[in-house]
Amino acid sequence: MSISYKKLWIMLIELDLQKKYLVDRGLGWRVLSKMRNGEKVRTDTIEKICKALNCQPGDIMEYIPDDE
Repeated sequence: MSISYKKLWIMLIELDLQKKYLVDRGLGWRVLSKMRNGEKVRTDTIEKICKALNCQPGDIMEYIPDDE
């Protein structure tokens, strides 16, 4: 099981925002690095991002099933 945050990076580009925008709203660079690398993050992190971008979790991430 894997979570992809590709939608988040696309959203930031479409909104003409940089990752620093999220850092200024309480996210750490380490968390963003973890997301870039597809690592797990806490749900409160997802909540902060959704609040900062006024969106829903499905707008910034998606589940990618493992190949069976």
